[in-house]
Amino acid sequence: MAPVMSDAWRPEQPATARLQQLTVHDFRNLADVALDVPRQGLALVGDNGHGKTNVLEAVYYLHLFRSLRGARDPELVRFGRPAFHVAAAAEGTRWSRMGAGFERETGRRRIVLDGVACDRVSDALGALPSVAFSPSDVGLVGGGPAARRRWLDVTLASTSPRYLAALREYRAALAQRNAALRARSRASPAFVWDTALAQYGARLTMDRAVFLNWAAPRASQHSTELGERAAFELRYRTGETLPPDATEDQVRDGIASALLAGRERDADRGVTHHGPHRDDVDVRLGGMSIRKYGSAGQQRTGAIALRLLECAWHREQGGREPLLLLDDPVAELDRDRAARVLALLTSEAAGQVLLAVPRDDDIPAALTALTRYRVRDGHVAPPDA
Repeated sequence: MAPVMSDAWRPEQPATARLQQLTVHDFRNLADVALDVPRQGLALVGDNGHGKTNVLEAVYYLHLFRSLRGARDPELVRFGRPAFHVAAAAEGTRWSRMGAGFERETGRRRIVLDGVACDRVSDALGALPSVAFSPSDVGLVGGGPAARRRWLDVTLASTSPRYLAALREYRAALAQRNAALRARSRASPAFVWDTALAQYGARLTMDRAVFLNWAAPRASQHSTELGERAAFELRYRTGETLPPDATEDQVRDGIASALLAGRERDADRGVTHHGPHRDDVDVRLGGMSIRKYGSAGQQRTGAIALRLLECAWHREQGGREPLLLLDDPVAELDRDRAARVLALLTSEAAGQVLLAVPRDDDIPAALTALTRYRVRDGHVAPPDA
């Protein structure tokens, strides 16, 4: 599907999100960190395992209010401590001050935006717009569909209230339907949730299709810039077989029909088999699946291309230039591929950059002006401290 993008998605002029101050208490191995962040950003230098990535993760927590690496909140609390807290002052963002914490004993997460408590994570999503690049991103193209669905959902939910609302309603209806399927309850039949799944699922499907239609030519351009001989292609794999100009009503009716046709199987297996929670993005290079046939280097550059699309979407459609969080961005790449990746990353870095690398000589030439901090045993300090 390739629906036309609505003008409602386009901001007039993107603002540049900049982190000014960061404080971290008992997050991962970071006991107490307080940083004044220069306007252009900073470089965190230190051996692996000492906490560089944890600083980036603390920053990213104020974007998604979830771990950058998929950990649960209790796992983020420093060993032996009761809670963690992360706070920031920023400009170019919806709120100038933001903070979040989690208490291990109560299991309670607390978010405060400009001094006001925020009860729902969804209302705070994207408070500090950030896009993170890390070696583990290879799973975006080399792993299963769940990673790519999550990439879609994070990119779109953090930039579009419409998508976020639909995602929240869809997930709630899906959870209710699956619970009813497992319970096999006649009093509360599972299929009463089909209407909600079709309605909100159609919105998710359409907005994902809009995004991928926007992303396709940019992904092809990135393949040339990254030195690939063939072009990156993004194909949306959805359960609906619909014409390219399909309307949201047609998608809704298609999901509803598929749910109806699959009721017997769903009831037998206790799970919903159809809907956008089963969709995928097929990332291809020269018509071939990168997941199945791509080299490690091709999978890595494919993942970087997806992250660059995420940056551009924040800028062009979300209305903000996000922070770039670069965690050893060219690890495991050969020299030529690394040079191309760095050239593209730095050309995209119109905003603030937070870079984490093991050694000073790992800092790209275009980023050598960044203020450097040393990270050792969870302590962050300027090199002369």
